[in-house]
Amino acid sequence: MALALIAQRERIRPLMTVEANTFLCTMIVGIGATFALDLWTAFLRIAFKVPSANYCLVGRWLRSMPEGTFTHRSIAAAPARGFECALGWIAHYAIGAGFTLALVLASPGWLAQPTILPALLVGLMTVAMPFLVMQPAFGLGVAASKTPNPTQARLRSLATHVAFGFCLYVSARALRFLLDARG
Repeated sequence: MALALIAQRERIRPLMTVEANTFLCTMIVGIGATFALDLWTAFLRIAFKVPSANYCLVGRWLRSMPEGTFTHRSIAAAPARGFECALGWIAHYAIGAGFTLALVLASPGWLAQPTILPALLVGLMTVAMPFLVMQPAFGLGVAASKTPNPTQARLRSLATHVAFGFCLYVSARALRFLLDARG
């Protein structure tokens, strides 16, 4: 009798809380959007020879921080660090998931009913990260001002981050489709 009551209670109790489920869905959408963006940038690199971001340099930057080095004259000229590529790629996906979390916190109903405008706005706003943090820290200047062609670098960053916003929307719609199909 007691076993039957426990089994019944276990079937009634949800496997995950609403918050944990929302967090898991947010991470899936963020990782999915980042992966979709990576597929897009790989296509651009292969088809049109558009250079992609080097996430190993992100890892190099992060690996130099424990020593107190937060900015570089040239991150490319800085000494290579162990596991910098793995760390850079992990950071790339974690940042994508973090931006997704910001979107979901700012617009709580968005995961349930994804629309494109909030996703594109988040993508557009995320371009502040490379312009104001990463590029200056890498020795490229604010908004790539010290690069050989700042306008091209700025447009590439802008296009990539807007594409990320579009990928957020597509990833959220795909997850919504899968969850709805599952019933």
